[in-house]
Amino acid sequence: MSIKHCLCLLILGVSVNSTVAAQQISAPEPQNGTIIGTVTDVNDGTVPGATVDLESSSLPDSERVETNDNGFFQLDHVKPGITYHVTISASGFANWTSPEVTLRPGQYLELTGIELQIAAAVTTVNAVLSTEEIATEQERVEEKQRVLGFIPNFYVVYDRNAVPLTPKLKFRLALKTLTDPITILGSAFIAGADQAGSTPDYEQGAKGYGQRWGANYANGLTDIMIGGAILPSILHQDPRYFYQGTGTTKSRMIHALRTPFICKGDNGRWQPNYSSLGGYLASGAISNAYYPESNRGPGLVFSTALVDVGASMANGLIQEFVLRKLTPSVKNQPQLETGGN
Repeated sequence: MSIKHCLCLLILGVSVNSTVAAQQISAPEPQNGTIIGTVTDVNDGTVPGATVDLESSSLPDSERVETNDNGFFQLDHVKPGITYHVTISASGFANWTSPEVTLRPGQYLELTGIELQIAAAVTTVNAVLSTEEIATEQERVEEKQRVLGFIPNFYVVYDRNAVPLTPKLKFRLALKTLTDPITILGSAFIAGADQAGSTPDYEQGAKGYGQRWGANYANGLTDIMIGGAILPSILHQDPRYFYQGTGTTKSRMIHALRTPFICKGDNGRWQPNYSSLGGYLASGAISNAYYPESNRGPGLVFSTALVDVGASMANGLIQEFVLRKLTPSVKNQPQLETGGN
């Protein structure tokens, strides 16, 4: 073989090796993927601040992020071809773990069906007491709930694991509310406003003021006793407002505004609020016995009921968005609000 041929073969060999080496050097790494998802609770409310861990036996360390105010999370730079599990944890909830996840290069994967259940450990601890004992302790806590430290705020539940009240406790809570000095002073204040507006048609002066005060207090008494104790005991319904605290602003507003029409039954299910609606109508009907004759009639019944419905809706909104922050006994408990729309 001539030197020329040898040189050609040598050059060819070097060129091939250089090309292969160049290809090996310049070959791109597989593109990383992304995993996203939204964490919700059993009421379809989003869960902010939940911890999201991306774990794999092939990696020494897990990647960790937290959900934002809307319960959303995003895991970036996820290497393809590796088997992962996504584990999500949050205070008061049981951990949630995804099935095996393996991404293709550049894949953008959305995990669905992430619904956190109430932590089983809480149920286990509570199970050592009877339901009646738990309800009694929870009702005692509620009796300490006062807005700004002095205005009674007994008919709201902040405990996710609240149990239904017994008939005895329903009557006890109603009597506690009716005999509270602030309730009595509140009736006196409203009587003063009615006196200034000459409504209802009692006379003016001390006698008329006393009649208006008595009528206002009687309205509250019949409403609370019938709609908050008697009917709830007969119909097995809970007269309290159940604070939601999670989810979008819209879902919380809907929850608050439906208060006069939807309540939680003693069986834990949402159902038509026959107790409150019955209490509103009964209170209006009974007021015909002590209102001036000029104010009596069907109009008094339905106008009283409509006022009570409107007041209940307004109270629901205030309970959901304002009063927790102003109630010293509960405002330092973990806040589960979100800022979504």
